[in-house]
Amino acid sequence: MGGVGKLEGSPWIWKDGEFIRWEDAQIHVLSLAVQFAASVFEGVRCYETERGPAVFRLDAHLRRLMASARTYRMAPEYTVDELTDATIATIKKNELASCYVRPMVLRGYGSSGMNPEHSPIETYIPMWPWGAYLGEEGLKKGVDVGVSSWNRPAPNTLPSGAKSAGNYLVSQLMVLEAVANGYVEAIGLGPSGLVSEGSGQNLFMVVDGELITPILDGTSLSGITRHSVIKIAEEMGYRVREQLVTREMLYAADELFFTGTASEVTPIRSVDGLRIGEGRRGPMTERLQTRYLEVAQGIAPDPWGWVRYVGA
Repeated sequence: MGGVGKLEGSPWIWKDGEFIRWEDAQIHVLSLAVQFAASVFEGVRCYETERGPAVFRLDAHLRRLMASARTYRMAPEYTVDELTDATIATIKKNELASCYVRPMVLRGYGSSGMNPEHSPIETYIPMWPWGAYLGEEGLKKGVDVGVSSWNRPAPNTLPSGAKSAGNYLVSQLMVLEAVANGYVEAIGLGPSGLVSEGSGQNLFMVVDGELITPILDGTSLSGITRHSVIKIAEEMGYRVREQLVTREMLYAADELFFTGTASEVTPIRSVDGLRIGEGRRGPMTERLQTRYLEVAQGIAPDPWGWVRYVGA
């Protein structure tokens, strides 16, 4: 599975305006990022294309990074344009044809209490080669998932709209439980018992030829891949609805799939041991997956201006 195994890094990481070696990207054990998960981040895909490396929706990811950092009162002293240039420069420095980019803003060593005022804000842009998060076979045949006993946090407990490290503690519990139960991934419910999202993915259903995704109710992240798939589906003439989704609706769906930068568009073939549709990647999922990857990889037209070529 693509998300499993030791991380093989690239030689260089951008840190606050300079390049440092991968092995030198270290923080103190008493940094607030380690003590209290004071860190926000993004995940961005850079694809190999005929025109060279191309980053997918970099601007949207960096704008969300800045919004997350502002929520936690830790915005760095860089603009989105400056971080864009730094990301492109780091891809070039590492001579990567394709990679996964992980911009991060965190609180370093300083304060030992809840008030982070005396802990410096540090900004990093690491990257590494990374294949399909849930495996190439998962992209083609689908994955088996289970509904987790761990709920997504309620609105106004943690800001789920901010992509912060602390939000992913419950995601780890969800995945550990799913794997222990023989599944690849998990689906989380919100405090009300309605479907929220996966451990790190948004969720879509196909029902009677329509595309349905849970509303953004404060328990899930407003995914950039989610937004991309909605736009692509509408361009292809599909009707898309955002609505409340109950657990039992998952079992009755014709097709299900995850979306996320790491997961891309990954079909779900079963939930809680119940087969979804024909138990394989469905026709609408396949068409949306193909179109999404063709746009991201520079094969199909990009009417939205989502692809940023590194050499441009």
